[in-house]
Amino acid sequence: MKTTNHFKNTIQSYLEDRAKSDELFAASYAKPNKNIDECCNFILGEVQKSGCNGFSDDEIFGMAVHYYDEDDIKNVKPANARVVVNHTIELTEEDKRKAKEAALKEYEAKEIKKIEEARKKKLDKKAEKVAKQEVAPSLFDFEE
Repeated sequence: MKTTNHFKNTIQSYLEDRAKSDELFAASYAKPNKNIDECCNFILGEVQKSGCNGFSDDEIFGMAVHYYDEDDIKNVKPANARVVVNHTIELTEEDKRKAKEAALKEYEAKEIKKIEEARKKKLDKKAEKVAKQEVAPSLFDFEE
């Protein structure tokens, strides 16, 4: 299976940051026979073998580091799995305010649409009722 770009980018970003701050890992990360796609497939394979459905970030990142550290991990087969990457997003006060305004505008638009539809329905019923009524003949309708 091809991993999602978000998953791959998350792992790669962690590994690059780790390589910048850890000289020993930097040497492992630079190995020419290792690559991020195979690393991600290794992680997915390890997750499948475990039978567990959820892992902490540290556990997943630990598997990635292990892949690069160990020379005997080779020819990793693509895993058939679905990956969900959870990240908590912290909104600023400005983002919260904008989201609240957008939600209020959306709610207001829906309520206005409901009112307009109800009014149209009422007018349609009134017009239908008037159309069904017989028109009383006028004095001018009678000819001699």
